[in-house]
Amino acid sequence: MFVAPDPGRLRLRNSLRAVIGVGLAVAVAEVCGLSLTASITGGLAALLALFTVLDSSVHAQRVTSALLPVAGFPVLALATTLHGTPLARDAAFLAVVFVGVYARRWGPRGHALGVFGFMMFFVTQFLHAVPGQLPELYAAVGLALLSAGAVRFLLWPIERRTPPPAAPPGLPGTGLARPTTRQAFQAIAACAFALGIGQALSEDRWYWAVGTAWWIFVNTTSRGETLVRGFRRVLGTVVGIAAGLLVAVPLHGAPAPTAALVAVCVFGIFYTAAPSYSWMMFFVTVMAGLLYGLLGVLHPGLLLLRFQETAIGALGAALAVVLVLPVTTHAANDAWIQRALHCVRASTAASLDRLAGDPAADPAPHAAELELLLGRVRMALAPLVHPLSPLRARKARARQVLGLLDDCAREVRGLVAVAADPLASHDARLAAACWRVEAAVEALTAPQGAAEPAAPAPPRPAAEERALAHLHGLEHALVALHAPLRTDPRSPLVISA
Repeated sequence: MFVAPDPGRLRLRNSLRAVIGVGLAVAVAEVCGLSLTASITGGLAALLALFTVLDSSVHAQRVTSALLPVAGFPVLALATTLHGTPLARDAAFLAVVFVGVYARRWGPRGHALGVFGFMMFFVTQFLHAVPGQLPELYAAVGLALLSAGAVRFLLWPIERRTPPPAAPPGLPGTGLARPTTRQAFQAIAACAFALGIGQALSEDRWYWAVGTAWWIFVNTTSRGETLVRGFRRVLGTVVGIAAGLLVAVPLHGAPAPTAALVAVCVFGIFYTAAPSYSWMMFFVTVMAGLLYGLLGVLHPGLLLLRFQETAIGALGAALAVVLVLPVTTHAANDAWIQRALHCVRASTAASLDRLAGDPAADPAPHAAELELLLGRVRMALAPLVHPLSPLRARKARARQVLGLLDDCAREVRGLVAVAADPLASHDARLAAACWRVEAAVEALTAPQGAAEPAAPAPPRPAAEERALAHLHGLEHALVALHAPLRTDPRSPLVISA
């Protein structure tokens, strides 16, 4: 978690900005005299706005941020109005689940609006909000979104100086084969299971089971990814509950230390979200315990119930991905690995053009996209490298692939840094090395048997020839990838096109 690459300290800056945005949202709500319930709602709304809006341009982020009330306010009204009618409330919640997952087909904006709508319903259950509180909930959410927007777009406009990388598009498909459609049916089945069993366990805190089932499906594609994510969510929750017993329970809701620890948790959620889902869930669980402390309802039995509801939600998600329109782990691996390899080639070509003197060539966006794609590759291969996986040979090969792809990313980052140096020079050897990189990528992405492995890279150049050195390391990593990716098809790591 602490040594994961953070180019430009982007994760660090986003995490600090989130603390400022959430803190400002809560402070504004308190200054306006809103209730504690409304202040907590506003803080969570600001956190969601900063966490889920991930469009590839600042303009698109502004539009999505402006649309959040369109998705959130009707759901708030629906959830509070149906609070006293359990059957209608449950049916409405499941409908919000389906629509929220299905909306992901419209890219980052659909994803953000779907998550925000779901969480507005969830928050009303968490806080037991009733129709009489709706006006101040609207006020709190509106003020929170304005506060988060002011911090994001005016006070600390990180994306304006460092354009956000485009989110990797989802895997293709049509009809029931489309991942968003498939996941919408899986999610509603999982959440229905979680809702029914969760309510049998607790009529007041059943929503944790539904929330667990919902969030396990976020950013997953295959059966294996979802199962591993469920395991990590339960693990993070268990560790977070232990920390809550040591930290949150003794505080008894004391405002000042609780607010300070919530700020630490907000930072931890944002900083660990990309490299470690378990640690992110640890901070989410601790923050939930601290909020329960503020509300005056925290006790050890509640934290135990939190674990039980989380386990029910994870079980519901596991059953859904196994029984409802399942997608095997191997079916998702090849697409993400090939996209990462094509991104390596694009980064190399753009770096070469920049070194050749083309001012319009910019390899930085390709390098940023490569980091995102490698994150998706790690998620796709997570079931194979999990400590509990019994497939030792596949685990070893998957780890080899991840290590070599990390080597590629490191060399690409170094090459991009050299290309950005105005004093860096270009010669014919760079073009030849770039062609060899393209040939190596072509050998890895062509259909099985259609391309021969690339020839070994030539001897390493002198240390002072930095661009050539990075290209040389890139060639070696790509050539080495041929063995684990093109091994015996009877035990496939990926399925080639």
